[in-house]
Amino acid sequence: MSIYVGNLSYDVTREDLEQVFKEYGEVSRVSLPTDRETGRPRGFAFVDMQAEAEEDKAIEALDGAEWMGRDMRVNKARPREDARSGGGRNGGGDGGGYRRSSW
Repeated sequence: MSIYVGNLSYDVTREDLEQVFKEYGEVSRVSLPTDRETGRPRGFAFVDMQAEAEEDKAIEALDGAEWMGRDMRVNKARPREDARSGGGRNGGGDGGGYRRSSW
């Protein structure tokens, strides 16, 4: 079970997130993705909690709440879509919209 937490301050730490979410239940993991070049947080995180009921309480209480000067977005995490499986407007990735002329 995982919760997506968005619109976070770039100053947030894993410990900060764990502190906030543990008010609603047992936190099993916090993932705070960082930018490869700068090393700073990317403004979102994933929080795993032990029980779905705990997740639901946290989502209800924290979605839209102001924290560290920003309004958090908190909801159930959706499975990541495979970026290599197409996408784009046509669902098939046509080279960025450019067409090769036949010679």
